[in-house]
Amino acid sequence: MTLIMKDAYEGGVLLLTLNKPEKKNALSDDLLAALADEIDAADLDDELRVVVITGAEGCFAAGADINRFNKFDNISCRRDQRPKLWEQIAKCAKPLIAAVEGWCLGAGTELALHCDIVIAGERAQFGLPEVTLGIMPGAGGTQRLPRTIGKSDAMLMALSGDRFDAHQVKAMGLISEVTGEGESKIRCLEIARRIARRAPLAVEAAKRSVLQSYETGLTSGLVTERDLYVQIFATKDRVEGVSAFLQKRQADFKRL
Repeated sequence: MTLIMKDAYEGGVLLLTLNKPEKKNALSDDLLAALADEIDAADLDDELRVVVITGAEGCFAAGADINRFNKFDNISCRRDQRPKLWEQIAKCAKPLIAAVEGWCLGAGTELALHCDIVIAGERAQFGLPEVTLGIMPGAGGTQRLPRTIGKSDAMLMALSGDRFDAHQVKAMGLISEVTGEGESKIRCLEIARRIARRAPLAVEAAKRSVLQSYETGLTSGLVTERDLYVQIFATKDRVEGVSAFLQKRQADFKRL
């Protein structure tokens, strides 16, 4: 079975579908590794501009593979290679958009947190149930979540282990939009096509600058923003974008 299904769309949009429906697309070691490799490859492909991630058969990702925990002890946990795979995903310079339907639990929620934009169908369920298993979130759930939705709601999710519907997490700020059931992928592809028409170097610089705000204080962040702004101002795409605007035509960006 192909673990990641790939569909390329005109304009530089790539759709990656987690394809382990018999396990509700639980992020087993092989599935997570396959996803990280596909994202790495997409990041190196100059023809691709935006990556959309979704899950097969109406389910995003129902956590990690719980069976693996029976084989783990403290030593093997410390030697686990999964943190490196998560780091691969986090380093992607291109926009990542998550189209969430159904379960988005544990590692599924953490995968959504690695994405830049999250759109969910109205029957989607989010949560960090790790504490119900005697463990805790270990792929960014306790770090990316409070940076996204604030301390109080992050504590509620991480400490209760409860599930939250799409409207609840929209109110928290975890996702951008709620669509009708089964419509999140369509909406994500619409957004991806719009982003793909923008200047790719500028888009990637803007993403980098926003993410930097999670790592630094305001003063340092403003320095980073200005440095990136100056770099982008020196590109040929900036010349093309301004010229196209003044000439009232569609810009033809070349990643230059």
